[in-house]
Amino acid sequence: MLIYPAIDIRGGRCVRLSQGKDDARTDYFDDPVEPARRFIKAGATWIHVVDLDGAFEGTPRNLEILKRIASLGAKVQFGGGLRDRASAEAALAAGASRIILGTRAASDPSFLKEIAQAHGPRLALGIDAKDGLVAVKGWKDVTALRAIDLAQTAADLGVSTVIFTDIATDGMLKGPNWGSLREMLKACSADVIASGGVSGREDIVRLAQLARECPNLIGSIVGKALYEGKAETSDLILAAQQGG
Repeated sequence: MLIYPAIDIRGGRCVRLSQGKDDARTDYFDDPVEPARRFIKAGATWIHVVDLDGAFEGTPRNLEILKRIASLGAKVQFGGGLRDRASAEAALAAGASRIILGTRAASDPSFLKEIAQAHGPRLALGIDAKDGLVAVKGWKDVTALRAIDLAQTAADLGVSTVIFTDIATDGMLKGPNWGSLREMLKACSADVIASGGVSGREDIVRLAQLARECPNLIGSIVGKALYEGKAETSDLILAAQQGG
């Protein structure tokens, strides 16, 4: 299981939101490239980057920062505002190793299928859920679509990876929503990266143990726990590898 340190970009800065609320934001670095350097130095091979400006506004706003982070050498999975093929391919051209679709993919299976056919393993579907239902547009709107149904539809269309975020736990440092994560892992045939709520090493150990039971759990995104000093990147990587 891999650790994906998270960098969320808002107004050109590295920030974290609590439960996806823009008015519950904490700024951590003026330059998002700085935490990327630190994560890579600690052993991270992937960086999870979200363009929050893009997510809220509907089109990517921070591709230049993506380029700078990608130039450091680690792989980058990038999302936020990728709502047409041109923006998705612009992110790939800027250095993303994997692009994350969200809002439009939730309502337009034909678009999701088109990108999946074109880019296959370089594509992930970001599913952000509130009470089991898919949230879109930077988590501002909650749909009537069940997260597990969207995940299976995506897998059937050829999407290889699902990034599953439980909004209620994101940024709260209280641990993942274990029930909804387990339900997602059992329902979805694609690989799953868990996101939201990791508070420290114990959560990563438990996730690694869950990954033994559910091999399609391939990684965990960790954000606030790293920024708040609740965990060290290198220790989480070791815990994920060893499961203890």
